Amino acid sequence: MKLTIHEVAKVIGAINDISQYQDLELTGVKFDTRKIILGNIFVPLKGKRDGHDFIREAIKQGAIATLWAKNLEDAPYEIAVIQVTDPLAAMQQLASYYLQKIQPEVIAITGSNGKTTTKDMTYAILSKTYKTYKTQGNYNNEIGLPYTILSMPDDTEKLVLEMGMDHPGDLHLLSTLTKPDIAVITLIGESHLKTFKTRINIAKGKFEIINGLKSNGTLITPGNEPLLKPLIQKLPQKMLTFGIDNTSDLRAKIISEEKTQTIFTLNFLEGKFTIPLSGSYNVKNALIAAFIGQQMKIATKDICESLKKVKLTQNRTEWLKRDDGVEILSDIYNANPTAMKLVLKSFAQMPIPTTSRRIVILGDMLNLGENAKEFHKNLAFNLYPDTIHYLFLYGEEMSNLYQVIKIKYPKKTCFYYQKNDKVKLIKAVKAFIKPKDLVMLKASNEMGFKEIVDALLEY
Repeated sequence: MKLTIHEVAKVIGAINDISQYQDLELTGVKFDTRKIILGNIFVPLKGKRDGHDFIREAIKQGAIATLWAKNLEDAPYEIAVIQVTDPLAAMQQLASYYLQKIQPEVIAITGSNGKTTTKDMTYAILSKTYKTYKTQGNYNNEIGLPYTILSMPDDTEKLVLEMGMDHPGDLHLLSTLTKPDIAVITLIGESHLKTFKTRINIAKGKFEIINGLKSNGTLITPGNEPLLKPLIQKLPQKMLTFGIDNTSDLRAKIISEEKTQTIFTLNFLEGKFTIPLSGSYNVKNALIAAFIGQQMKIATKDICESLKKVKLTQNRTEWLKRDDGVEILSDIYNANPTAMKLVLKSFAQMPIPTTSRRIVILGDMLNLGENAKEFHKNLAFNLYPDTIHYLFLYGEEMSNLYQVIKIKYPKKTCFYYQKNDKVKLIKAVKAFIKPKDLVMLKASNEMGFKEIVDALLEY
């Protein structure tokens, strides 16, 4: 990391005089004392507990400096202390400065679904040619994004940033902080309806990603999203749409789809491309990543090879296989109605032997606001006994789907479990599954479906 103690103090406008401290070079910026190594600067953030309470642990781990928002009388004397009004705001300001100092090309990706997969695919392509860094895990908010920037190696040429959103203004902050060269909106779904109330408001929130987009930058949006069309009419930057259709600027055509791979073509690159994933939604993610690679002069053969071997963040469209032939599609990181319907459609079309069965386990989709009941009920239009043979529903909200779907499904093919009956659900599913069955699981992350997936792998 090319930052020194005095440089940091100057950039963030230290309240106190830091001339007494040696101007040592820092090895990193950390807000979690468990991750501190020798030479780091500690940022005490407020969470369930005040980060200032952990200063002794930070020093023990090797911190040589700290930001400090309390009285200097309470500050440690062993390390350099940089007094600020707000440690989080100071970290964000420092991240903005560091980004300008290193000057990588920035790709910003947001969306109600697909942003992590698109990030992983874009990284896989760009890292073939350039020194590339990406958002790690889910560090995509007002804390995680500046932390990602401050964690990138100082020789980074391309920076792929995932941007999350919980409230209006979130993406304005992240976009203006990073000033992206390319901005991507993967999907306008129903996530965060509890906060945003309508999909129109969600679209406006996602569109804030253009607020920091460079004047010569490019915005990439889904071609089949009418809510975005009135927002992009007067956009001064270059704007391109994507989709699996005949009207978008960037288009893909699916040649074949199997459980663990999809083959497709693109209208802007020659040849056939393969991803180790199923679903048209994943083809769209790959399309975006391929176009970004093309724009950054990556050879077509390298784009093709990178997509074919891409490794995704865990729990996103992940196929797992047991020794008895049972195959499990785990897509349990998040869920909203649009994403749920896309995965169900893809799973229902998976080819299976005549002796096998398609089994779906669904959990609550959270943060959908006042229309949550209807969103869950409407999933019935995507479930048919002739393609999804057995259905296990779990959670308070899924009771709404159960009330309508149990009429549609024959007896002993549709089952419901309350939220406090997860152990019963696991036991029932484990006893029910037969060799060579296909099993799909999807729910919001808070429903704890990883526990179910892990249990099903133990048989």
